[in-house]
Amino acid sequence: MSKQHLLTPYNNNINLNNRVVVAPMTRSRADNEGNVPTKNLHALYYEQRASAGLIITEGSQVSKEAVGYIHTAGIYSDEQVEGWKEVTQRVHNKGGKIFIQLWHVGRMSHPDFHNGELPLSASAINPNAQSFTAEGFKDTVTPKEMTIEDIKKTVNDFKNAAANAVKAGFDGVEIHSSNGYLFHQFFNNASNERTDEYGGSIENKTRFFFEVLDAIKEVIPQEKIGTRFNPSLNGLFGMTLDAETIPTFEYIIKKLNAYNLAYVHLSEPFTDVSEIPYAVTEIAKHFRPLYNGTLMINTAFTQDKGNKVIEEGYADLVAYGKPYISNPDLVERFTNHLDLAAWNEDTFYTTGAKGYTDYPKASE
Repeated sequence: MSKQHLLTPYNNNINLNNRVVVAPMTRSRADNEGNVPTKNLHALYYEQRASAGLIITEGSQVSKEAVGYIHTAGIYSDEQVEGWKEVTQRVHNKGGKIFIQLWHVGRMSHPDFHNGELPLSASAINPNAQSFTAEGFKDTVTPKEMTIEDIKKTVNDFKNAAANAVKAGFDGVEIHSSNGYLFHQFFNNASNERTDEYGGSIENKTRFFFEVLDAIKEVIPQEKIGTRFNPSLNGLFGMTLDAETIPTFEYIIKKLNAYNLAYVHLSEPFTDVSEIPYAVTEIAKHFRPLYNGTLMINTAFTQDKGNKVIEEGYADLVAYGKPYISNPDLVERFTNHLDLAAWNEDTFYTTGAKGYTDYPKASE
């Protein structure tokens, strides 16, 4: 391919040196009492990947109630803010841009994280999945249906987290509204059986998300906010596709045209959904005509597929996950058409430097 669209600059609310994005990935390296990102691990890890057009951090819980996995960094305490400051400074010193992903897992948590209290969700429905606790994987439980007070508190938690992200020096935030976590639990009929203003109609099921978005834009400009969705997710964490699923996401994406966001980040299907009624098999192609702003796409993109989806106009930015675990210099490898190093799945969620900061660049 003579021209690599991935390597061209992008300037529309967000000014990027190229269109290659580090996808948000849980890496479980904040193995300290305060779940604080550290200088020797987190800061180095993100600094190594600063040649990307944009880095989106691992999901970072907005409160203690939001956590659902051990060793994940947060963005609600002063100590966490200080830890993230080191990360953003190191990335900026290398000329990079970095957003933090704001995360609440909802029912994908466990009472072990909450002094025995139940995790929160749209409705009291067990996802019948597993949460990664200090004692290993444990079966999820039936969560507590959020009260109006719980919802208002959580809106404020996201707002405070976004304000903390500004203090920490981030270029922006991404609202994690995807992959079966809290907002997705409100969107999906399999997890939301509410009969109040947060359930029933599509407008009601998406109300909580838009309340959070409106709260966050009070503390950070709209053009520094991204949001992530997985419209054709099926089977993971109790999410199921039905006749209302895709229309719900169409409603959200169209409504986001009224905002001036940094981007909307969509995932192609994680699994084969071609035989499932109501599914959309090609997410970028389906949603591109519905959204006027910057569209980011991810899930199993290669270099060639990434260039092609931009060239064809279905996306503006492409996020890479696993390739960025083992190839911190992914942009340089794309530039020079170099082979990619293989990743080691055994070290995805372990602690320490192994499988985290010890992958060499091609030049090394």
